[in-house]
Amino acid sequence: MIRFNPSQLLVIVFAVGISLGSALLMLPAATHEPIRWIDAFFVATSAMTVTGLSPVDPGSTFTYTGQFIIALLIQLGGLGIMSFGVLIYMVLGRKIGIKERLMMQTALNQTSIGGVINLVKYLFLFSLIIEFIAMIFLSFRWVPEFGWEKGLFYSFFHSISAFNNAGFALWPDNLMRYVGDPLINFVLSSLFIIGGIGFTVLIDIWRKRSFKKFSLHTKLMLVGTLIINTAAMFIIFFIEYSNPETLGNLSSGSKLLASYFQAVSPRTAGFNTLDMASLEDSTLFLMIILMFVGAGSASTGGGIKLTTAIIILFATFSFLRGRETLNIAKRSLHPKYIVKALAITVASLLFVITAVFILTVSEDLTFMEIVFEVVSAFGTVGLSMSVTPKLTDLGKQVIIFIMFLGKVGPLTLLFSIAKPQKEKIKYPNEDILTG
Repeated sequence: MIRFNPSQLLVIVFAVGISLGSALLMLPAATHEPIRWIDAFFVATSAMTVTGLSPVDPGSTFTYTGQFIIALLIQLGGLGIMSFGVLIYMVLGRKIGIKERLMMQTALNQTSIGGVINLVKYLFLFSLIIEFIAMIFLSFRWVPEFGWEKGLFYSFFHSISAFNNAGFALWPDNLMRYVGDPLINFVLSSLFIIGGIGFTVLIDIWRKRSFKKFSLHTKLMLVGTLIINTAAMFIIFFIEYSNPETLGNLSSGSKLLASYFQAVSPRTAGFNTLDMASLEDSTLFLMIILMFVGAGSASTGGGIKLTTAIIILFATFSFLRGRETLNIAKRSLHPKYIVKALAITVASLLFVITAVFILTVSEDLTFMEIVFEVVSAFGTVGLSMSVTPKLTDLGKQVIIFIMFLGKVGPLTLLFSIAKPQKEKIKYPNEDILTG
């Protein structure tokens, strides 16, 4: 009997889910016109990995049935197939063993198996409540505009898409028509900020309700998110202020609102209220950095994760100051977390660089368009400079792989291929020259 480790099972389950999803999207009832298999597979992968990139327009290509399938795939991918499996186990009254807990630990990126089942319970309850509340708020805007049926469905679809950081919108221009709408901007941005900050952080806030009592992870996520989002908003505001194709022709209030939305969206949300192709190169480069960093661990978002970037940054400063231990907020961090952060970052960069190189050969696109598309796919963001439909079949396959990689994580994928082995032999130490 073949035995799979948690990393392998996670990869297999996601691959099966994507395959089933693509088959469902090719059903006659799911589309207005037949679509190619590669496009259906691309959309299914994008939905399951909560990315949002699409070679076809989801609003005009898919029927309500197809759009519901996409929403279901987003929910499965965002909350995790393994989480749904555990929920089914609990409903059926079956015992959840060590193997299932280890799978959940891998899926939710936890440091131990303790408390993962309670985390799943809170995850489902909190997610459904937040999505329902957001759906009600959005319906106040879209029911009067589209009527009850379409308005409620659009509210339902976009609340799921936003909370799970998917970035799928049912308009060809994404959300550009709502660039100055406070309700749409704040409801959707609140959803993907909450979804991207991480479930462990949300539970920590709910239980302790005091910043001093929060765990180090929670403190880093809250402070880091506030600093990055605020800094990015003002940088985008000043860079794009006079650009006639983005902020130039908007009112002062709409400029701030659009800058805020574009600043928080690259943290794996994927919605946009400005035309990405019209942004300045400096703004696009800032977004590439934000997309690569991504959201928080155990969240619906992707990227290397904010805490990973913070650990590397603090470790660098600590080395430059000649310190042998890494201390953050009066807490000492074990060296294994520094090594893991470096492994995640280096592995991610290698995959991204390889994908960029392949696409520079296969695609007739500018270098900025390629880098933006690849990093967006890796960060499971979904922002695009309108080049996704232009990709060749090879280009689509590369982006599909990168989206899958971004969701399951580079280390999880590598562990599924090569099982880590503990070193049994210790060799003599020797120095080498570095730097």
